[in-house]
Amino acid sequence: MAPHQAAGEPSAYASAPSYDDGRLNAPAALRNRDALTAALSQVAPPSGRALEIASGTGQHVIRYAPAMPGLQWHPTDPDPVRRASISAWIAAEPSPNIAPPQDLDACAPGWAAQHDPYALICLANLLHLVPKEAARTCLTEMAHALRPGGRAVVYGPFLRDGKTTSEGDAAFDARIRVENPGAGYKDVTWVLDQWRRAGLEPATPQDMPANNLLLTAGKPPRTT
Repeated sequence: MAPHQAAGEPSAYASAPSYDDGRLNAPAALRNRDALTAALSQVAPPSGRALEIASGTGQHVIRYAPAMPGLQWHPTDPDPVRRASISAWIAAEPSPNIAPPQDLDACAPGWAAQHDPYALICLANLLHLVPKEAARTCLTEMAHALRPGGRAVVYGPFLRDGKTTSEGDAAFDARIRVENPGAGYKDVTWVLDQWRRAGLEPATPQDMPANNLLLTAGKPPRTT
């Protein structure tokens, strides 16, 4: 069966149906989900509502939910095929704290105002696939959608001081820019600056496997 590939999605991230029930399998998600779940568990609030942006196949959220049972998880994706896969993964590996997937384009302005505040908002492997203005909108809306004391988390590959950190990253970044003009790796300093401008307080980036980073930022608690 031919791989399903979303518009603007580099072929390296294509995912193919592997099951008769609609579940999609993304090799990248299988490779990184254990390390990502462990890292996310260390920075996530103990309770509250958690929004997963661009949930993709659903292979991340089914690991997050049992690892962080105090959070009520809300997976989202703008692609109906992906949402069907998320639903299928939830049915195959259910957790009581995962809500049905919802349609959300996190790079569109104004979505934060339509949501109740979240304790945690997380995003994996999206920012390098979208243009800079779309990434700026996503980061700003994440900040606006957090409750006081909440945390934003972004995982993926980034530029450091304007440069990639390996030949493989340089090749992948170049490939993205060819396949989706305007997209490409974002500099980690630029990402953290967007959060600061939106009122968040970034933490020190955390190194992850395969030259990826985990970026986190907190929304200051409400003062009385």
